[in-house]
Amino acid sequence: MKLPRRTFLHLAAGAAALPAASRIAKAQAYPSRPVRIIIGFAPGGIAEVVARLIGQSLSERLGQPFIIESRPGAASNIATEAVVRAPPDGYTLLQVSPPAAINATLYERLNFNFIRDIAPVAGMVHGPLVMEVNPSVPVTTVPEFIAYAKANPGKLTMASGGIGTSLHLAGELFKMMASVEMVPVHYRGSAPALTDLIGGQVQVMFDILLSSIEFIRAGKLQPLAVTTATRSEVLPDVPTVGEFVPGYEVSSWQGIGEKLNREINVALADPKIKAQLADLGNAVIPGSPADFGRLIADETEKWGKVIRAANIKAE
Repeated sequence: MKLPRRTFLHLAAGAAALPAASRIAKAQAYPSRPVRIIIGFAPGGIAEVVARLIGQSLSERLGQPFIIESRPGAASNIATEAVVRAPPDGYTLLQVSPPAAINATLYERLNFNFIRDIAPVAGMVHGPLVMEVNPSVPVTTVPEFIAYAKANPGKLTMASGGIGTSLHLAGELFKMMASVEMVPVHYRGSAPALTDLIGGQVQVMFDILLSSIEFIRAGKLQPLAVTTATRSEVLPDVPTVGEFVPGYEVSSWQGIGEKLNREINVALADPKIKAQLADLGNAVIPGSPADFGRLIADETEKWGKVIRAANIKAE
């Protein structure tokens, strides 16, 4: 196995990576000691949940602990740089999520080049965001929302988890493709944004489905659509945005690396693990390193266009 650059391990809302010029090829017994999976978010979120689920499976199959380490901050750039600077021995993996593709354009100066320094290995799972409104907004469908927004230009406020987050850019992409105006209101994370959406301080939000599902089921939020190309098994009666806005698609994505890739694909075929991932709102996307590389490149190009068109600047 040859890994000329850093290798990806794409997990719950992301992927993981090995340092550049990884020497796993020389380590026939890999892994011969514990492996770290670094995530760029605070503990307790979906990223950690999926990382631990996959890490446990890898530990059982490969006989070494896979330790989850959280290094939040700077839209996951701190975690990425930590892995870029790690010894290139295959024992420090990076959990990567959409911010990796977004940050390439959003930040003018980074201490790494993600495409150059991280070599994609394989996609693993992807899941939807959900477009949702406070029930006080008099709409229940995407066409009704578009009509209402056009009749009330600039009056709808859109909550986001922060400038340049995937939640923010999902809304900006919708604004561009549906030709509507929504005023973004940025929070420090999705949790306070969701709280204000439920309270009616803002009207609409694009959120991770898992974060909002209990409030949707309780009637505190009105789902309009999911953002993936196909409907979600979690909300099968809720349509996709693309059914009304052709070509619209946004998802969180995940994956893993080289010998780990083969083991992850075995895990993804396990009905129990597949069901657990489905409970998190994710569908499996096993594939080759080239498949995952195309995903990263396509996401980087897509979000670069949105950031430039909306003139979004990092805080």
